[in-house]
Amino acid sequence: MFYRFMKATLGSLLRVFYQPWIRGAENLPETGPAILASNHLAVIDSFFLPLMLPREVVFLGKSDYVEGTGLKGRFIAWFMKGVGLIPVDRSGGKASEAALNAGLDRLETGGLFGIYPEGTRSPDGRLYRGKTGVARLALESGAPVVPVAMVGTNIAQPIGRRIPKFKRIGVVLGEPMDFSRYAGMENDRFVLRSITDEIMYEIMRLSGQEYVDMYAATAKARLAKGKSAASLTDAPGGRPVPEEPPSPDDGAASGPATRDPGPAAAAAEGVEPDETR
Repeated sequence: MFYRFMKATLGSLLRVFYQPWIRGAENLPETGPAILASNHLAVIDSFFLPLMLPREVVFLGKSDYVEGTGLKGRFIAWFMKGVGLIPVDRSGGKASEAALNAGLDRLETGGLFGIYPEGTRSPDGRLYRGKTGVARLALESGAPVVPVAMVGTNIAQPIGRRIPKFKRIGVVLGEPMDFSRYAGMENDRFVLRSITDEIMYEIMRLSGQEYVDMYAATAKARLAKGKSAASLTDAPGGRPVPEEPPSPDDGAASGPATRDPGPAAAAAEGVEPDETR
């Protein structure tokens, strides 16, 4: 009930101020389980992706969001729980196992499960190496993976900015990816890496981001030490960023979405299971 309420109220406000657009909505399965594997540019990714989908999607989120104190902390916790956030401790080990199981439970009920394979937000707008939890989820659940590209959220909400500035936000959905040919190989780390890289390539192709063969967490640590986030294994990089459709203010349609977008929901950043298990 609360989830529908938030979609109806918050969703309407976000549409008015940010005029979000979507491409590839027809690629979202109408029924059954599916994994939405998205790039991660800003906290508001978890607001706008659910907003543009006709089906409810649940994201993993760091447990900090439901453990706040004070009036503001309690409000955030109430809000996040109300929209279906699955809180997860990102410390690794058993916490990573819990994250994986939470995703499997969601998929077993035939729902949509959103995950950020990079494991954390990109520190500089580039696309970083994916962790293999998404591949393990795909093999153990048998669910298709829908690659997702969020567009413009890092401009609307750069790291460190709490309130997003007004900027059109885009969502691009790619065709569902079937990995049933690897059934029974979820414990093969080479297969998991191959699947993950294939998913990240599709996200790169959809988003136009430059790819960096380094974990985003590693890049953040390097930047914190005053070092460059560049890697010797950087991909040649960069494709044109998807062009946003004309604004409704220009008298044109708001975008080539093929479905009526659903209302909004919010959840915190996703968490990836540790690929070393």
